Amino acid sequence: MRHDKLEKELSLLLCLTENHNYTINELCEKLSLSRRMLYYYLESFRDWGFIVEKRGHYYSIDRRSPYFKHLFETINFTEDEVLTMMNILSKVGDRNAVVERIKRKLDQFYDFNILANSELREHVAHNVSLLYEAIKYKRMVKIHNYSSPHSQTVTDRIVEPFLFMNNNNDVRCYEPASRMGKTFKVSRMGEVVVLDREWENEGAHKQVFTDLFMFSGEEKYPVKLRLGQLSRNLMLEEYPQSAPCLTPDGPHHWVFATEVVSYLGIGRFILGLYDDIEILGDEGLKGYIEGKVGSW
Repeated sequence: MRHDKLEKELSLLLCLTENHNYTINELCEKLSLSRRMLYYYLESFRDWGFIVEKRGHYYSIDRRSPYFKHLFETINFTEDEVLTMMNILSKVGDRNAVVERIKRKLDQFYDFNILANSELREHVAHNVSLLYEAIKYKRMVKIHNYSSPHSQTVTDRIVEPFLFMNNNNDVRCYEPASRMGKTFKVSRMGEVVVLDREWENEGAHKQVFTDLFMFSGEEKYPVKLRLGQLSRNLMLEEYPQSAPCLTPDGPHHWVFATEVVSYLGIGRFILGLYDDIEILGDEGLKGYIEGKVGSW
């Protein structure tokens, strides 16, 4: 009984800290709670020191609540700690597989160009603060002088930010001008201005998924591979979280099945071990690999 109660409390806590606002009715339906029990939990959170906010019909928990701040400081490295670790690891050499794996993991979550530049770090922190405010109050923002490496342009963008990603290095936004959801790197933004305009396209704020290969997007594609022993071992070494996606297929082969948001990550893995992997699906992945092989 106590376990069930704790599970409900933790589930509610997670919902209230998402970049998504819920009404009382939505929370009750999502968690199978009565309104009376939900209000009881909310009051308990306040008693425990959490900052429970109500704006209109929507409830949330401020991430600046003491427990969250302490948890974040406990499980995350400080900027100085990350730079120190990278300096130590760089002296070990490039031939140590464990060191390289650690460096890749750190590189996935920390932008070292920002960390090593104190002036840029302060600029990014200021922009993150403004974007957080815009998300919290559902406001549009104007991003001045955004430098896009894809189009090689520097332009102003008016967007609806709704989700931080990649340890606050990226922010997911809906851009009304293009009618598309896009991911923007905070470090490439000039000035961020919060506009006195509420979101106008909240229904288009689609959930973003991150696949095993650390690519993020709105659409998911099912893929299936037949791996030999070499590719199976390297898959587990490079992507340990892939273990549940593997099932034996005879004494020396395994079937790997998952969903990806881009063929880039899994494509690189396949091309590096092309002779040890058979593509079972989907057709999009087969076409992508055939195109790459044909261009060799």
